[in-house]
Amino acid sequence: MLIVMPLSSKEAETARLVPMQDAKAWGLLEFDEGEVRKIDFFDTFEEIEEFVDYAIVAKQGEPIWPFMEQNIFVLVAREGAGIDEVMEGFKFKELHEASF
Repeated sequence: MLIVMPLSSKEAETARLVPMQDAKAWGLLEFDEGEVRKIDFFDTFEEIEEFVDYAIVAKQGEPIWPFMEQNIFVLVAREGAGIDEVMEGFKFKELHEASF
């Protein structure tokens, strides 16, 4: 499954989840069997050509229409959380469904 999220940088170890308008990079994570298998970074969401299953954003009220138009399920994690922390929340179903 593929998961996309707006990040503060292209450094997997230090990147943090940020609001979409503040994204310095978009992380595309391949998540399989409870683990992140691979992370690719893009400058914009529009560069991603693969079918994305989930988008994880930093807060409620984000402009999530582009995701919804592509039938991408949108979840909300804590702004400033690292990739590992966000994915732990995803893995254990601790993230909330986004509203607009």
